Amino acid sequence: MEPFHYHGGRLFCEDVAIEEIVAAAGTPLYVYSSLALRRCLEGYQQAFSPRSHIVCYAVKSNSNLAVLSMLAKLGAGADIVSGGELFRALKAGIPPEKIVYSGVGKTEREMEEAIDAGILMFNVESVEELHVLDAVASRLGRKARVSIRVNPDVDPKTHPYISTGMKNNKFGIAHHLAVEVYRLASEKEWLEVVGIDCHIGSQLTDVSPFVEAARRLRELIGEIEAAGIVLKYIDIGGGLGIRYRDEEPPSPSEYAGHIMEALDGLDHTIILEPGRSISGNSGLLVTRLLYTKEHEEKTFYVVDAAMNDLARPSLYDAYHEIVPVRPPRGNCRKTVDVVGPICETGDFLARGRELPPLERGALLAVKSSGAYGFTMSSNYNSRPRAAEVLVDGDRFHVVREREEYQDLVKGESIPPWLE
Repeated sequence: MEPFHYHGGRLFCEDVAIEEIVAAAGTPLYVYSSLALRRCLEGYQQAFSPRSHIVCYAVKSNSNLAVLSMLAKLGAGADIVSGGELFRALKAGIPPEKIVYSGVGKTEREMEEAIDAGILMFNVESVEELHVLDAVASRLGRKARVSIRVNPDVDPKTHPYISTGMKNNKFGIAHHLAVEVYRLASEKEWLEVVGIDCHIGSQLTDVSPFVEAARRLRELIGEIEAAGIVLKYIDIGGGLGIRYRDEEPPSPSEYAGHIMEALDGLDHTIILEPGRSISGNSGLLVTRLLYTKEHEEKTFYVVDAAMNDLARPSLYDAYHEIVPVRPPRGNCRKTVDVVGPICETGDFLARGRELPPLERGALLAVKSSGAYGFTMSSNYNSRPRAAEVLVDGDRFHVVREREEYQDLVKGESIPPWLE
């Protein structure tokens, strides 16, 4: 069964009608499929099964506790980039020995929390971070396990905002400086060097940049270990793309085959950090049509979801397929812009899209929204954030309640002189 499908003229998530979920939880609404999440994770686990490996799910793509808990029970670890994500991962039951900590701006407090938790390793991104981490570990009296994130200067051929492995990006240590930094790290009393890391970008649909990066890592590993520094882990990052429109990204098995071939002969444990390719097509954003607005040159479908709910179209000009939850009969179509209520011209979910004529109150599903949807949402225009629902077969559960107005002012106060 496809996780999202039409049956009897209605859109379903697994065995539950989207209309039934909306009746219980309202709109805007994120709906996630357990079946899709499970299939995607297991695809990676099976593909890399010939090698020792850890699938560290990229928490930033979808950090809902229910999603993390489900993936943890299926054997996933976590790739985190903040103290908040560490908190979520641990609360969801992800073992600390399966957590890697990436990111260019770790604070001392975040380092302390991760060392205390006993995470697998820090992916260190700069020399200064290396010094600070050593000092924090010394203060705690506990060694920190580290990997150096190497920037291989490989063009991932993706959107420039999500390219991370080129020399003009802020991430990682330059390839030609890596051995020197490894020597420095190995001399630190409170650091234990255990791995090497590389992540070149997101939404890659061609396997060749991954292969090139893996080959460059392999060369570096030879130089590093020739210097007497023994590594246990090769973190190849994430970034495998998904189909939003007409993309044809490699399958996990194709991706794994190329990576394992590039690293053949090495006995290091492979760590991979998939995020979007697990959660992206496992979720929908459901929204309700508020008004149809006819302009001289355009027709607008004004819906109750906005750029604060799903930022990708406005931020990246990203394409998300939009379909009616209950398609009308006939083949009539009209060209519309699907826009939200926010006071910005850039507030749109789709522009120039062919959709059927719909009545006020009709429901629309924005596909491929399970990754970088809710996690990038905000309260802009003082809009409460959407609810989230997880479906499992014929049952569903609200895994995040819709925010109320009172939530918008939580933590705020008016100073006495203004009262």
